[in-house]
Amino acid sequence: MQTLQARYELRAFAQHFGPAEEKMHKLAKFEKFRESSEIYILSAANDKHNIKIRYDTLDVKVFVKEEMGLQQWLPKMKAEFPVKTAVIRDEVFPALNVALPEFKHPDYSLAQFIQDIIRPHPALSIARVYKRRFGYTINECISEIAELLINGAAIKTIAVESLDVQSVLQAKELLGLQEYENVSYLLAIKRILGMAPFPE
Repeated sequence: MQTLQARYELRAFAQHFGPAEEKMHKLAKFEKFRESSEIYILSAANDKHNIKIRYDTLDVKVFVKEEMGLQQWLPKMKAEFPVKTAVIRDEVFPALNVALPEFKHPDYSLAQFIQDIIRPHPALSIARVYKRRFGYTINECISEIAELLINGAAIKTIAVESLDVQSVLQAKELLGLQEYENVSYLLAIKRILGMAPFPE
């Protein structure tokens, strides 16, 4: 069984990154392209768990700590649909920090989960996120530039992540990202949906 490891992440969002994007192209060769349509499950009461559905899999990551301006996130669980009710009840809803719904089935398909459990819940929202991700390695860190549509709103993100804090900080300097706010997907999506304020 693969051990889940918490990685330190630097992530920024903008309409364009100009010199930082150019530096990434110069410092490393393009390695991997990934495209996905994802569903993020959001609640106003949750700021610590990133909960999404990608490739018919329910994926939960938990915020561990902030260190030297970086956020450390730990993959908590992955469950392919159909997902057992016990997993939804005991793993997903405690992370969302909202009231439990009524469960009528022993497990749920993806369509049932969205239509019967998430959409009717008064404290939950959905964001549909389309991603075009371009992967690189900078200073031995997993790095990417991605083009996003978040409920139809176009934006870009640039990210660097590693198990090692100093490696990410060095990559941040190499790319010239010092002036960008470090923002998780969870917070960025909440801002776009009006669930969290933008910084003044």
